[in-house]
Amino acid sequence: MNVDEEDLFQGIASQRFLNELAKEIGDHPDKHNIMAEYELHVYDLLQEEAVNEEGIYEKLVNRLGSPKVLAALWKQETAVTPRKMQWLFVLCNCAIFFGGALMTIGYNVYDWIWLESLWAGLTDATSIIILVYILFWGLLGYEIGKAFGARGYKLLRKTFMFSIVPNLILMYLIIFKLIPYEWFQPILSVRFTVVCILCTGLLYPISLLGYQWGRKVSV
Repeated sequence: MNVDEEDLFQGIASQRFLNELAKEIGDHPDKHNIMAEYELHVYDLLQEEAVNEEGIYEKLVNRLGSPKVLAALWKQETAVTPRKMQWLFVLCNCAIFFGGALMTIGYNVYDWIWLESLWAGLTDATSIIILVYILFWGLLGYEIGKAFGARGYKLLRKTFMFSIVPNLILMYLIIFKLIPYEWFQPILSVRFTVVCILCTGLLYPISLLGYQWGRKVSV
């Protein structure tokens, strides 16, 4: 078989796959972007290695999934709108900060033994707290990439900008000592403050890595 015939068979098989996918997706509100993304995936897969004409369709199904299964997944994700995803992470980040603020106030105002024990445990585990918080931002990117694929990049940037606001406000209040500085001792050492500033600068790259990972998983 010459090159032109091989390309013809590949085109027929890949078009069959895309036509079936388009039919299964039906009137999905984001059908155009979905089809454009899978056309790119099909092209990339066909460039990876030579496949005989009988095996092209099967290879696409094995690597990407059957058109019916893919369409079902996209229909399930219709309920997960960008706005819902955005506010979910914004509210989660705000809840972390408000929870920390309430704990700090409670520790310094009330003599609750259980809260003192919890505070002592947290002050001894600052490194773990930072690691868990960084993982939270990586999860933000991963879930957006997994749910929205290539369409999620703008959503990631927008969600990040909204979610980072409490971090920047708290950092401003601490640096300029606009809040009772002694309340945060012994956590608020110079070393810990510098580490927090550096980690804040890494949050977006970490979210972006999570997004790229989630985008690959979504394929």
